[in-house]
Amino acid sequence: MRDRLKTLLREPLVHFLLAGLALFLFFAVRGTEVDPADRRITVSEAQVERMAALWSQTWRRPPRSSEIDGMIRDHIKEEVYYREALRLGLERDDPVIRKRLRSKMEFLATSEAEAQSPSDAALQDWLNRNPARYAADPGYAFEQVFAGSDAQAALDVQQHLRSGADPARIGQPLSVPANMDAPRTDIARTFGDGFAAALAGLPKGAWSGPVESGFGLHIVRVTAVRAGAAPKLADVRQRIENDWRAANRQTREARAYQTLLDGYQIVIEKPE
Repeated sequence: MRDRLKTLLREPLVHFLLAGLALFLFFAVRGTEVDPADRRITVSEAQVERMAALWSQTWRRPPRSSEIDGMIRDHIKEEVYYREALRLGLERDDPVIRKRLRSKMEFLATSEAEAQSPSDAALQDWLNRNPARYAADPGYAFEQVFAGSDAQAALDVQQHLRSGADPARIGQPLSVPANMDAPRTDIARTFGDGFAAALAGLPKGAWSGPVESGFGLHIVRVTAVRAGAAPKLADVRQRIENDWRAANRQTREARAYQTLLDGYQIVIEKPE
C-alpha cells in the first residue's frame, strides 16, 4: 500500500490536482472565490491589511485613512462588476478570458517543475545526450577574394584562381581580411551568418564559391577546419539547467494535458 501511495504521489496529474486544490484554498481564504448569486460583500480585516501593505510597498509610505477608504471602495466596485459579469455570463466564449484561464491551468501543471533543482547527474546526462548544442564554435582558416556582386564575374575570378592566379592581384579591394583564422562566431561577425555557415560545406584546399556575404560575392579557399571542443559541465551549467527546466516544464504540461484530455470525448465536425 505504501509503495502504491509513493508511486501515485510521483504522478504529474496528482501534483497538478494538489496544486489546484492549494490555489483554490488560497483564494477561498482570501475571500475572492464567491458565489456570484451571493448579494453580500464582506471586506475582511485581513484584506484591508493586504491592501495597505501593497500600498506601502508601492509608495514607500503607509496609506492615509482616506486612501484606505478609496482602496476599499475600488475593491467593492471591482467585486460588484465581477459578480454581475458572471451573472450575465460575460466570461463565456471570451477569447481573452479563455487564454488567461488556459495560462492558469498550464501554470498549475508546471508550477512544481519550477521549484525543482536538477542534480549534477541529471545535468551531465542531459549534456551527454546533447553535446553538439553546447560545444564550442568550430573554427576555420580560409582565404577569400572579393569578386563584387556579379555572379558571372565571380565565376571568372574562381577560374583564374584555380588556374594559379595570385589572389593578391585578382578580385576587388575590400576592407576585410583576405586571410582569417577564427571561430565561426567571429567570422559571422565580420562576413555575416550566411557566409560563416557556408564554410562548413566547402572542400578544404580548393577555391570554391561564389559565397555570399553582406558585401557581395567571394571566392573562398578553406585551409583548416577545427571542430568545436567538447564542453565541460562546469562551463555550460547554467545553459544546460535552463534547457533542462524548459524541457521539464514542457513534459509535465504535456502529460497533465494528455491525462485531462483522455477524460473527454472529442467530436470534430469539419465543413465539407
